[in-house]
Amino acid sequence: MSLSTSWIDIDAYDGGSFQGFLALPPARRGPGLLVLQEIFGVNAHIRGVVEQYAAQGFVVLAPDMFWRIAPRLEIGYHGEDRVRANQLYDEALDKPLAVADVGAAAKRLRALPEVTGKVGAVGFCFGGWLTFAAAAERMIDIGVSYYGGGIQHQLDQCEGIVAPMQFHFGESDSHVPLALAGALRERFAGRDAEVHTYPGAEHGFNCRERETYHAGAAALAHKRALQFLRKPR
Repeated sequence: MSLSTSWIDIDAYDGGSFQGFLALPPARRGPGLLVLQEIFGVNAHIRGVVEQYAAQGFVVLAPDMFWRIAPRLEIGYHGEDRVRANQLYDEALDKPLAVADVGAAAKRLRALPEVTGKVGAVGFCFGGWLTFAAAAERMIDIGVSYYGGGIQHQLDQCEGIVAPMQFHFGESDSHVPLALAGALRERFAGRDAEVHTYPGAEHGFNCRERETYHAGAAALAHKRALQFLRKPR
């Protein structure tokens, strides 16, 4: 059987609803996984990541995190598109509400009959921070965060995180300080957590559509993420 994909509705905690892109694995059942977007929307790249994890046995949902300001936003990575994405993130996005929306998406995913076992999250950039924030709020059972900018300002929340956590950073990231990797290693020492860095990799190294794509780092990080998510606990 092939993958099955669709957009589904998610009830927001404060009323209304938004959508998420859902992919079912060939077996039609599996553990749940949220894929949390960058600031560019649930675009072709993020949908590709959803399908990638679904092909590897997960029931995957990518919620539309910008639905309150620009529903079903799909935006490019260059020029005016990039400027617009940054403006929406900096000036219009309510970040606490975005975290609450991750909780609503996790609840929706857990309720699907196809989901067996726990619900985790894999997030990129903005989504990497959301993964960290959702873990701090006990919304997810396991988290994988790629180059999550903003975590460095909320390190005090590490103590409250009980979910296993894995972090990925490019050593040449011009947006997220590499010192964050060291700080997280200290904060999560002795716990079920991993922090990985990638020489020569910039911000966004996992995305093929960005000029900073780094094939070697992307492949190794994905291999590590799968191993971490599948690790018996």
